[in-house]
Amino acid sequence: MNSMASVVAASRVRANAWLTPLELALLGAIWGASFLFMRVAAGDFGPIPLVEVRLALGALVLLPFLWRSRSLFPRVLWPKLALIGAINSAVPFMLFAWGAERAPAGIGAIANAMTVLFTALVGFLFFGEKIGGRRSIALFTGFAGVVVLASGKTAGASIGLAVAAGAAASFLYGIGINLVRRHLTGLPPAAVASATLGTSALLTLPFALATWPRHVIPVHSWLSAGLLGVVCTGAAFVMYYRLIGRIGANRASTVTYLIPVFGVAWAWLLLDEPLTLTMGIAGALILGSVALSQRPSQ
Repeated sequence: MNSMASVVAASRVRANAWLTPLELALLGAIWGASFLFMRVAAGDFGPIPLVEVRLALGALVLLPFLWRSRSLFPRVLWPKLALIGAINSAVPFMLFAWGAERAPAGIGAIANAMTVLFTALVGFLFFGEKIGGRRSIALFTGFAGVVVLASGKTAGASIGLAVAAGAAASFLYGIGINLVRRHLTGLPPAAVASATLGTSALLTLPFALATWPRHVIPVHSWLSAGLLGVVCTGAAFVMYYRLIGRIGANRASTVTYLIPVFGVAWAWLLLDEPLTLTMGIAGALILGSVALSQRPSQ
């Protein structure tokens, strides 16, 4: 019996050896594609209506997880969920969608990589966490990458405001992640995601209705918005939390390195967006800083 159990355990290890990299690559491709879909749909929807569709569809995909764990979500918890949802979902999504109207999709994908560094910075500034010398160097390097990215131009047009919006969105993600760690630990993550997305959709709804476009929205933009909500938000969260459960949060967070690569690649392949030297230098600085910040202490 022991030998049989060893064989089964070994087969599972071998399966995970190829399954985990495959799922990480797929998740990176999906989240990288979210910037492509925002770029396609933001101009026709406008940032707020597009985000409303994304939030609502994402919440619906994850609703079964929330329903199954509904007894763990008392009424007194919902205001906190709404606040965290606004910080961690609604406002960052709007900032990225606003930036997608004004700059190539790859710009937002590269700026998004700063989330890891901002999470460490927020923990240091507001929650008393130690940051250390290596992470301090990583932060300065990452910020230098953002400055380089903001200094660039695409087709002669400045992209500084779009980069600033992406950096602000990543900073809010950093705040949101720290709030989730401290106030929602112990709750099922997929149920929390459904709750925060759902409350964000309700908060955003009046603004979305007030700014809903009066023109007919093309089919390709509806398709992009649907994929953004169902696949890039709802289904991707399910995949991410499955990965965390199987390989741990630290290893799952390596998907951060893949999102800018896929974001830039999708935009280049499908939207014919240019690859510039500025984007390459900024991407190398930002991703290098993230890699440095993630190295284990000796």
